[in-house]
Amino acid sequence: MISMPNKSQNSGQFAQAAQTAPDPRELEKVLKQDASPERFCTELAKVFQVRNTEVALLKLQESLLKFIFPAELSIVGTIPISSEGSIAAHTASSRQIELFNGFAKVKHARIFEMVKLSANDSDPASRAPIQKLMTSPVVDGKGEVLGVLQISRKAFDVTSAGPDFTLDDLQHLEHAARVLSRAEFMREATIH
Repeated sequence: MISMPNKSQNSGQFAQAAQTAPDPRELEKVLKQDASPERFCTELAKVFQVRNTEVALLKLQESLLKFIFPAELSIVGTIPISSEGSIAAHTASSRQIELFNGFAKVKHARIFEMVKLSANDSDPASRAPIQKLMTSPVVDGKGEVLGVLQISRKAFDVTSAGPDFTLDDLQHLEHAARVLSRAEFMREATIH
């Protein structure tokens, strides 16, 4: 569900995040310097001012989505794009960008939210449920879906999750997904 926040909800450091657009040259430079999902997603986390654990990148292979970032989720399993309970599967199959500022109320598979993402993770908020989510398909120049890119805000309640994502944020995510579609690791036949 796409909804627009009122401007008073964006204050302090969060307002800066909402106004920061990923620079296509910077994102492409990141891919040239270190063509890895980890580096790209870490840069996106900085741009959107979220934790690394609030960025997800899934790669589509043979009708299955597999996490390639965060790496800890890659061993949990795959998501069939026919799955009705998966937002990522819906994104891949519909090829639509979506924004959910009330994501905790959206019916979805929560299994991946329960996975501890780091053995030395002492931040309890990183294990909090997703409250807000933006999702974009990663589509190549031929119109083929390569995967799904997601940015979330996790917290124990929606008010402590930070500001709502905006339509500008969603456009920035869509742009980042276009840059990502040119990454070799997204076009490779196998997942490492």
